[in-house]
Amino acid sequence: MNNRIKNCFSKAKSEGRGAFVAYLTMGFPTIEASERAAEEAIANGADILELGVPFSDPFADGGVIRSAAYEALKNGVTLSDVIALAERLRTKHPETGLVLFSYYNPVFSMGLDAFARAVADAGIDAVLVVDLPLEERDELLSRLRPYGVGFVPLIAPNTPLERVKESEDGIGDSFLYVITVKGTTGERTELPPDLAKRLDAIRAVAHLPIAAGFGISTRAQADEVSRHADGFIVGSALVKCVAEGRPPCLN
Repeated sequence: MNNRIKNCFSKAKSEGRGAFVAYLTMGFPTIEASERAAEEAIANGADILELGVPFSDPFADGGVIRSAAYEALKNGVTLSDVIALAERLRTKHPETGLVLFSYYNPVFSMGLDAFARAVADAGIDAVLVVDLPLEERDELLSRLRPYGVGFVPLIAPNTPLERVKESEDGIGDSFLYVITVKGTTGERTELPPDLAKRLDAIRAVAHLPIAAGFGISTRAQADEVSRHADGFIVGSALVKCVAEGRPPCLN
């Protein structure tokens, strides 16, 4: 099993900062443009990329990412296209963490065995499946483990600490994605006042690194989160940059 994700967090910690996890919708505005955006995100300091697979009902996502997903689907972008893109990125960026971010339907439709082989062959480090809860994930994890591919659990604002600990079991080289706010993804002018306390509590019981996401849109917010977490995740703000024809970066 590779330890690429672990190394990304360790490197960030050694440099006195939080690891920068960058989400981008692949295929938006085109598959070629999204690949360029991924390259630009790495150039702008992203330690780990979340490669978003477009889906027709992205219920966890706000307007920016939802619109990007619809545009990518209009372009005919598929899960296989995103995996192929990941393989190209892996060839050029051997140290960057790569996480495939998807809903379960495209994964299940490909076939779990075929999916596990494909992501492993592409050099993807871990998979995040938005709508696959703790109680139903073993069928997929059992396919990923033999290939050394990790799994990224989502930790909701109301997830009990005991369930946080259960979420770490058997997921490999990975991290916990701690959702900062209730609701969908999207930029926020302010993060919850009790977020620091919540992150500290999770960090105290977790063995894996924790990265906080949903709503982070400024460097100041990222720096504040990084005082209480091992990394921060930015999505909508970066996808908005791409929509406006700008390189994805955090201001």
